[in-house]
Amino acid sequence: MAESKDKPGTGRHANRISSILVTQPKPTNDVSPYFSIAEKYGIKVDFREFIDVQPVSYKDFRKEKVNILEHTAVIFTSRNAVDHFFRICQEAKLEMPAEMKYFCISEQTANYLQKYIVLRKRKLFVGQRTAVDLFEVIKKHKTEKFLYPCSDIRKDDIPEFMRANGFKFTEAVIYRTVASDLSDLSDVKYDCIAFFSPSGISSLFINFPDFEQNGTRIAAFGPTTAKAVIDAGLELDIEAPHPNAPSMTGAIEAYIRHHHSPDVGKEKNKSGKQSA
Repeated sequence: MAESKDKPGTGRHANRISSILVTQPKPTNDVSPYFSIAEKYGIKVDFREFIDVQPVSYKDFRKEKVNILEHTAVIFTSRNAVDHFFRICQEAKLEMPAEMKYFCISEQTANYLQKYIVLRKRKLFVGQRTAVDLFEVIKKHKTEKFLYPCSDIRKDDIPEFMRANGFKFTEAVIYRTVASDLSDLSDVKYDCIAFFSPSGISSLFINFPDFEQNGTRIAAFGPTTAKAVIDAGLELDIEAPHPNAPSMTGAIEAYIRHHHSPDVGKEKNKSGKQSA
């Protein structure tokens, strides 16, 4: 976890975190770790997407002249990519052949793929978490012709790897990522804001060009998001994943325990009030 040089309980870290803004959609169930943090530490946790995903129409997709069925494998790096790929397939009235292979960046993405197809183990290949992990899997399938459905804003790592290693692949933009309108948050302050992509950082400054961090703690998931935080001139306080906290919620809780353990997490008595 990235820490500032301030010691626990000193400097900008001295103020207790009492509110967190998570720049993702609110979880659809009540068992999210965010709700556990809210209850355990008496913290207000709000959710707000900082980016909007807009579909590329089938008409515009056709202009790219991408023949999906000419490919033998598809690379998925997100749920959005899965959703919009099969939306395009449905509008094109295409059915994926049984021999099509799928390469997913993580188990989470692979599990989500089952929403659309019945998975066969010999046709599914999964990375551990990052694109680099997935590259090791892809290297074993050099004869495939890959399709990479993605957003208009995406990392360069996959295309660069495919070109550098001589793979046959086609990149297809099937959705666009734009900044959400956050004007209603102009007068709202949070002690911590959690970001999950460089696009989220961009959206912050598109909406609030004069944003000043002051005492707000910034949390970032993934190395590219962390780099975007630093490049924007912000101080990175909480970074995930790391060995002791593979999730954003784990990293946030570790920060709270490290900096504010004497002041937070007091157990509530039966009447719902915090004990002294």
